[in-house]
Amino acid sequence: MKLVIQRVTEASVTVNHVITGQIQTGYVVLLGVGENDTEQTAKKLAEKLIKLRIFSDMNGKTNLSIKDVDGEILVISQFTLYAECKSNRPSFKHAGNPELAEQLYYYFIKQLEPHVKSVQHGIFGADMQVKLCNDGPFTILLET
Repeated sequence: MKLVIQRVTEASVTVNHVITGQIQTGYVVLLGVGENDTEQTAKKLAEKLIKLRIFSDMNGKTNLSIKDVDGEILVISQFTLYAECKSNRPSFKHAGNPELAEQLYYYFIKQLEPHVKSVQHGIFGADMQVKLCNDGPFTILLET
């Protein structure tokens, strides 16, 4: 499983001209599921995400977690994180099959919900437009 985490001041996701998720201060998380991922993998990364301290404290040090700042999370499914570009045309052979990926995507979201005030998300497999204001910019990659 791969997560691209972007600290944001605001973000939204739109499908067919309808906003399906919108947040203020928090994280946009692009989530890719690999062929060998499990619920245990998703739970482990969700716990790491919640504990991650990348918000600034009063001294400007990155010491605060998403819970400390009462932040929100917007999760977007992104199988293209598993692109392998040995040629000019990417291969996605290591991405999880769609059924597994969808199951783990929603499982991951459920793991986050008890810990933050709002978890929003896109629609799995849809063509989505994501707008965000990356704060910092601050972007982290977590993977198993």
